[in-house]
Amino acid sequence: MIRLALAAALAMQSAMPSYTPMRWPALLDRPHPQPSATVAYGDDQMQKADVWLPRGKGPFPVVLMVHGGCWQTEIADRRIMDWIADDLVNSGVAVWNIDYRGVDRTGGGYPGTFADAAKAADQLAVDAAKYNLDTRRIVAVGHSAGGHLALWLAGRARLPRTSPLWSASPLRIAHAISLGGLPDLEATAASPDNGCGTEVVSKLISGHYADTSVPRLLPLGVPQDLVNGREDKIIPYRLATDYVTKAKAAGDTATLHTVPDTGHVELIAPETPAWAEAKRLILAILNPPRHGEGDHRATRDGGGGSPPNSSPVKHVAPSHAGKD
Repeated sequence: MIRLALAAALAMQSAMPSYTPMRWPALLDRPHPQPSATVAYGDDQMQKADVWLPRGKGPFPVVLMVHGGCWQTEIADRRIMDWIADDLVNSGVAVWNIDYRGVDRTGGGYPGTFADAAKAADQLAVDAAKYNLDTRRIVAVGHSAGGHLALWLAGRARLPRTSPLWSASPLRIAHAISLGGLPDLEATAASPDNGCGTEVVSKLISGHYADTSVPRLLPLGVPQDLVNGREDKIIPYRLATDYVTKAKAAGDTATLHTVPDTGHVELIAPETPAWAEAKRLILAILNPPRHGEGDHRATRDGGGGSPPNSSPVKHVAPSHAGKD
């Protein structure tokens, strides 16, 4: 009887459909939508932000978008987020999609990578009137390493005054959403099973955890949502659960949204349940005006800025793509 039961269980298991993770080429090989304008916040080729504008007069609620790529420019740049930026714009939400120098570029690391992200975010406030952006309604959304930076940007008001990254008036962010992020740099450095590895953390911060690792800044005083794929092989699931526990213990409102049968790439692919969940959260927070069906993007350069600049980085599947 026991053998028959085991055989039946194995037969049922083999009959169940297995989860196949989305691979990077399935996202990166599709045609790229184009932003409305590109803004420079510095002289380096990576010190840029793409502006995505809906049709209409605004003022538009804004997503401050931060790409991942293990904090390395060679792995990814802001264009990896183009498809979800386009999806949001078609729902009436403006997107400020930032780039920054990774640890593999001159000036990247500590404090450069963080200073770039901060300056790119603050440039949103500088150009808000030009693009008719509503700075009262800003949600920071980041993927993977960008999830860490999105949460960090939301917590900049908590930086110690002794930090070179301190600012008297950082951009105020109303809500932060991490998509398969790495918020706790100390936990990341102690987790060799994460897809970015452990050495990149030392290259990124050179031991400066106090003003770079998000748990060191808790409580952020900003609501946080973490959207994670349960089958993500790049970002260990425990990094999300452990961070949410710390954030709640510190008094923050932090919620983990677990998406089954989902890996890492699906989090930024607009046709997936993972992005549907993230988008649901964004729209519920920002409550953009509703329009009819169709393309709601403004024409290129609709905000009066410069046309988009091409990035110097060639997009290839990230080096850890084989894991997820």
